[in-house]
Amino acid sequence: MTTAREVLRGLAGSALPGWDAVAPLLRARTLCKGEYLFHVGEERPCIFIVTRGLVKMVYETSEGGAWVKAFAGEGTCFASLVALAPGGVTSFSTQAVVESRVEQLDYGEVRRLAARHLEWQRAVSRAFEVYGLRKEKREMELLTLSAEERYQRFLDEHPDLAPLLSQRDIASYIRVTPVALSRIRSRLRRRRAS
Repeated sequence: MTTAREVLRGLAGSALPGWDAVAPLLRARTLCKGEYLFHVGEERPCIFIVTRGLVKMVYETSEGGAWVKAFAGEGTCFASLVALAPGGVTSFSTQAVVESRVEQLDYGEVRRLAARHLEWQRAVSRAFEVYGLRKEKREMELLTLSAEERYQRFLDEHPDLAPLLSQRDIASYIRVTPVALSRIRSRLRRRRAS
């Protein structure tokens, strides 16, 4: 199991000053499979660090549908950026795919530390950089690749995730229906067999 300290230290590239004061502020939560960490519309000005397991982030539609925006596995940190703004609320829901452990740290505390310590500034800067790179890559895939290409890329880049996910979650992530994903999988199997 990874620790929040290891993840944040990795982002900073060095030890983090003031950690002894931060450690008691971390709030850990163990989630059962299917349990929500938070729902859309909640005040959660926090950074979340997955120390074990896998969670999915889901945008909900006004018609009651849902689309998976991302997955966060062990050693990953995430936040609802909208919720980090003063008075902001979460723009998506987060649910455990498997039993998971997530630690959270108030973003205000992180900002205070970043104002005093270069190491915390680096950790925050690197976290936003990693988030931005992932978001840009995801956007490019959704706008430029076919559904079949998105599925193949998902399998190539996340072979460890596919066995943990339902067909519905994978379909939602690549923005197709489960029926369309079933057809894509059948086509790919036929091609491999010939």
